[in-house]
Amino acid sequence: MLPRPVAVNDALPGSGLLAGEVALITGGDSGIGRAVAIAFAREGANVAIAYLSEHADARETAAAVEAAGGQCLILPGDLGRETHCKQVVARTVKHFGRLDVLVNNAAVQYPQKYFEDIDRRQLEQTFKVNIFSFFSVTRAALEHMKKGARIINTTSVTAYRGSGHLVDYAATKGAIVGFTRSLSAALIKRGIRVNAVAPGPVWTPLIPSTFTKAQVATFGSDAPMGRAGEPHEIAPSFVFLASLASSYMTGQVLHPNGGEVVNG
Repeated sequence: MLPRPVAVNDALPGSGLLAGEVALITGGDSGIGRAVAIAFAREGANVAIAYLSEHADARETAAAVEAAGGQCLILPGDLGRETHCKQVVARTVKHFGRLDVLVNNAAVQYPQKYFEDIDRRQLEQTFKVNIFSFFSVTRAALEHMKKGARIINTTSVTAYRGSGHLVDYAATKGAIVGFTRSLSAALIKRGIRVNAVAPGPVWTPLIPSTFTKAQVATFGSDAPMGRAGEPHEIAPSFVFLASLASSYMTGQVLHPNGGEVVNG
């Protein structure tokens, strides 16, 4: 990608907010997931990243996490498969001995000009990765998460305003909002907080890999700030929700979206 997404903000070196903790981040090889992994490491956490097959990207993320002072476990495989979701949790706990923070972030999108072009195969694949994996990974993780643990889900501005060319994607992101609010209610008495982040347009590898050149050229220009965000501008929302600074928040969604008001 040119320009390359910016995953690190050197003005935010970290202050030990997650010292000694372990985080599992799905879709952690690039984009927002990479930025979150690095930000968590800067706050003192060790990180496991689950991803599909982008091994070079995963190794680059791992190197950045280690440069930030954390350990990084990379876990390739298809999160659309429930058995693999269970495996990434098991391997994380086996390697690090604990699991404090789960970030459900993996996502796919397949833009279609016409709604009728969304066939059953695409629909099922989008839901398998974007929301079914959240259920499967979370269910496995809860066996190991204790009071004080945190779950953070990545939704999207499209959950609130929709997207005519990403109907199935937006539908999964709306489901994630409902999942977040409902799961927070289900887990509140167990002392586990559940929140979400709904980014606006962000410059990640998902954009040039799924949009046309014309769409890429103007991507994010319709945001009130007039540009797409960088991954490092989204990561602080995850750090906040993962830390004790947000101890009185659960069932909520943060909106780093370049100024769009969505009343969510």
